[in-house]
Amino acid sequence: MSLEKPYKDIPGTTVFDADQARIGYHLNMFCMSLMKPGNRERFKADQRAYLDQWPMSEEQKLAVMARDYNRMIALGGNIYFLAKIFATDGKSFQYAAALMTGMSQEQYAAMMLSGGRTPQAQP
Repeated sequence: MSLEKPYKDIPGTTVFDADQARIGYHLNMFCMSLMKPGNRERFKADQRAYLDQWPMSEEQKLAVMARDYNRMIALGGNIYFLAKIFATDGKSFQYAAALMTGMSQEQYAAMMLSGGRTPQAQP
């Protein structure tokens, strides 16, 4: 890791910085591959075989297969790259954000419309 990070202890937040980018490079490149229809089809047909083509850690691959977006972020995933996964699954950004916060889509939408969540309300 690099120099001291004054932002490393923000409750409920993983800051995507240069260190996270290095950790998640192959995970994020896998996600970008899903922009091509043929790759999406190959991934949906056999997720494990498709993931094994990428030099990701086993932990990253398991997080993808479990659709554990919070874990993927902790393992270097960037939410804008991870969006390719939930789009491949036919899910919305709102669906994924609600899942990541432990809320239903309706609860998440209501929370966002009321001004968002506070640091004290972290799951």
